[in-house]
Amino acid sequence: MILTCPHCQSERIVTKDIAKKTCGILGLVGGAASGTTGLLSGAEMGLTVGLIAGPPGAMLGGIAGALLGALVGGTMGGVAGAKLGATIDEHMLDNFHCLDCDYEFSQQTD
Repeated sequence: MILTCPHCQSERIVTKDIAKKTCGILGLVGGAASGTTGLLSGAEMGLTVGLIAGPPGAMLGGIAGALLGALVGGTMGGVAGAKLGATIDEHMLDNFHCLDCDYEFSQQTD
């Protein structure tokens, strides 16, 4: 289906995705914070695995485990936030912008 502007019938339409971007960033920050609270368990697991290589391995393993927890949490939060934002864009906001007449509108329903 080709999306056209309801005002001027142009096909030069872009999406703004404001809620998707905003919720994605908020989810990323929240997920990273949540992952950081799991920092101790990740660091503990990395420390245990790193003990095989001795004290330096334990320290590096602990740091790697902590970073992995924050990265995984941030990624999961960012994806969840972006999906929520996309739903908000689609159902609640005027997400489409016509490049010809500068009209903003929501998805057309047939």
